[in-house]
Amino acid sequence: MIYRSVPRALLRALGAVFLCAVFLATAACGSGAGGGRQAVVPSAPAGTAPDWARGMVTVRAADLPPQARDTLALIDRGGPYPYRQDGTVFGNFEKALPRQKRGYYREFTVPTPGSRDRGARRIVTGEGGESYYTDDHYKSFKAVVR
Repeated sequence: MIYRSVPRALLRALGAVFLCAVFLATAACGSGAGGGRQAVVPSAPAGTAPDWARGMVTVRAADLPPQARDTLALIDRGGPYPYRQDGTVFGNFEKALPRQKRGYYREFTVPTPGSRDRGARRIVTGEGGESYYTDDHYKSFKAVVR
């Protein structure tokens, strides 16, 4: 892959420049009474995010990648899981999720097409029924709203 020879910092910088360009282009193309301004649309409709997801970025389960939806279905069925690490305790050492006692969270692999290992994508579940999705190996999470 071409990405393997390009420094990660350069890829991030190029990605940021691309996102800024897209943002500016879409802002400039707006029309109507709003003067070109577009309303910010939350990830989940107002009032539908559960209490445990308040203050977090949310994603509807239907909007997750197909592999993540498949992993959620496996979790709902109780397995069998393709990786031996699936269902093990997630320590939340990054403190990106709400603080809970050790053992509260469990992690599950979301397969990444083309990856030779488990990849970076995971679903983390809590004992209270909550689910979180990360596609950057725990650097950030989205609360999964079902």
